[in-house]
Amino acid sequence: MKPIVYIDMDDVICNYTEAHRRALSRNPENHYPQSQFDFFRKLKPIYGALEGIQVLDQNNYQIYILTAPSENNPLSYTEKRIWIEEYLGFDFVSKLIICSNKSLLKGDYLVDDHKSGKGQENFEGRILHYGSKQCKNWETVIKILLAENRLQ
Repeated sequence: MKPIVYIDMDDVICNYTEAHRRALSRNPENHYPQSQFDFFRKLKPIYGALEGIQVLDQNNYQIYILTAPSENNPLSYTEKRIWIEEYLGFDFVSKLIICSNKSLLKGDYLVDDHKSGKGQENFEGRILHYGSKQCKNWETVIKILLAENRLQ
């Protein structure tokens, strides 16, 4: 059976923080720019993320995109789905899971920029803490997962 890998969207696949900072600098009175129409749809991909997902998808992993919705923007569900189709293709739309509690899903790996807050701390598989010293970028994510897949 192929190992299951869940990959977070915001700040793992797409650059949420940079877009948030830019929006705040343009309009400092709006403390929740993520509540604005098109915020999530216009996020830019993180360097190496799209290619990394394709490498994992082609190397014996079941890949799912696991993202929490924005409580401040009910349109985030739709915008995230549109983003996935635009950047990863229609086939990945069925691999998008939007869930506020990431511990509800069963899998082998969770690639996330947070270790807690949305249930990550109770995820039963291994967490690859994206952006950390051990898992600083997509090159590292690929190396870790491909090495572990060879060991199984």
